[in-house]
Amino acid sequence: MITCVVHYVIDPAKIADFERFAREWMRLVNAHGGVHHGYFLPAEGASDRAEALFSFDSLAAYERYRERFGVDPEFVAADRIRNESGCVLRWDRTFMRPLLPEVDS
Repeated sequence: MITCVVHYVIDPAKIADFERFAREWMRLVNAHGGVHHGYFLPAEGASDRAEALFSFDSLAAYERYRERFGVDPEFVAADRIRNESGCVLRWDRTFMRPLLPEVDS
């Protein structure tokens, strides 16, 4: 499993646009082979930072999902929310390998 952690710098005055953008990406990740763990929005502290976490079974599965960017109309429409609203000022992503608690049997 691989988890993508996306770090955002957002415009706090455009949080409603960011939430609309985030809801679309949660839907798209879940519809195209991933598991979205949610967006984490400012509550205390910095008002311009947000995070997203989502996982795919493998880097290859993530790459298949990424092939839709700029091509699939739903992906283009989701990016348009970000681009036209200006709700995201900057973002970067890191790939991590989760260490999860063991389940007792």
